[in-house]
Amino acid sequence: MVEADSAPDRALTPARAIRDEDGAIEPRLVEEVSQAVLLSDVTTLRSVVEDMHEADLGALLEALDTEERPRLISLLGSDFDFTALTEVDDAVREEILEELSAETVAEGVRELDTDDAVYILEDLDEADKQEVLERLTPAERVALQQGLDYPEGTAGRRMQTEVIAVPPFWTVGQTIDYLRETADLPDRFFEIFVADPAHHFVGTVRLDHLLRTKRPVSISNLLEEERRVVRATEDLEDVARQFQRYNLVAAPVIDDAGRLVGVMTIDDVVDVIEEAADDDVKQLGGVNAAEELSDPVAQIAKSRFRWLFINLVTAFLAAAVMGLFEAQLSQLVALAILAPIVASQGGNAATQTMTVAVRSLATQELGAWNVRRFFTRELIVALLNGIAFALITGVVAALWFSHAGLGLVIGIAMVINLIAAGLAGVAIPVLLDRYGVDPAVSSGTFVTTVTDVVGFFAFLGTATILLGLN
Repeated sequence: MVEADSAPDRALTPARAIRDEDGAIEPRLVEEVSQAVLLSDVTTLRSVVEDMHEADLGALLEALDTEERPRLISLLGSDFDFTALTEVDDAVREEILEELSAETVAEGVRELDTDDAVYILEDLDEADKQEVLERLTPAERVALQQGLDYPEGTAGRRMQTEVIAVPPFWTVGQTIDYLRETADLPDRFFEIFVADPAHHFVGTVRLDHLLRTKRPVSISNLLEEERRVVRATEDLEDVARQFQRYNLVAAPVIDDAGRLVGVMTIDDVVDVIEEAADDDVKQLGGVNAAEELSDPVAQIAKSRFRWLFINLVTAFLAAAVMGLFEAQLSQLVALAILAPIVASQGGNAATQTMTVAVRSLATQELGAWNVRRFFTRELIVALLNGIAFALITGVVAALWFSHAGLGLVIGIAMVINLIAAGLAGVAIPVLLDRYGVDPAVSSGTFVTTVTDVVGFFAFLGTATILLGLN
């Protein structure tokens, strides 16, 4: 009772609200921090961030003005958790790092796991990167350089080099004593890796299995030799698929010689999956995958201009098709009114099919073994929807313009264009992927061009034949 009463204020003080009901950082908190930075009020800053999660601290950094961010980090010094820099947009992180001294960055990354430290350092140019590395101890420098030496987008860049590895001839008792007595173990670990004296990976031992076994038993008797491993040069998206497919929480990382060099954990894999999905969504819309909300206006406009220009060229192509039927359009104005409906419906149908195809290719669910079945399925779907919308648009057009022949024309054109949409929505992404072109980046423009051209040509061509237009 005495201990509980000795700190009543701390127990009864309500926690400071960090995020509002929509998940955004509280504006009052941002204002409080901004004012504290302006006044160099370190005491207030420390009270705000001392129990703040790195994700919340990252969101707070993004909410501050550009010049306030590095100032906040400098004022907090060792109290600032550099892990928060892994939670901000790339552009924000680069701006912050440009303003911080090499000594400050070195002190910050020194306290991080190697995967987080490498994630931050890879944004620096080579000269600044070397300047930071020179301020670290040789052991720290080697660990970080090991990750930086692997190509971007590989497991070696995201792995954590701090691992627990024991020899197979140790006993359970020796291993448990080692875990209890070693101070610099990873903050979190889920299993013990076993390596031979040359550091070649041998297998793993689950922590629950270890703790349930008698002390004299040899570690070699507990080995799980069929454990899934990740190669350091393996693509991160392939690693993520392994984690998803086999429900992994962690996986050992080995080099080309089979030596244990690190570990991939589920928290890093979740980030990889999120980044891959984010890239796919952006690229399907013709947006640069690297674009962030914090990017300068001029940079965004420049990056989007290329695809908008390509779309403009393809729009002129569709307009040229309509130009071929200029005489027919002048004879029956209803054709000009209804033609965009056919093209638009085809474009929407193609986008649906293309989205499924691109995502299936990205997750390796669609391949040579099932592409024919997928193609047939989408063709049947397109035919059924084509017939349904042919009936709907045919009846509406016939009643609208009191012209039964016009209803028949738009119905036929709708079936033709939706079938073309289904074919293009599958064939274009598959062909682009086969020839090494990212279908998420290029499919949209080609697919919509096909449906526009086929839609206009089918509608106006059918009208010319069936309605006797010259």
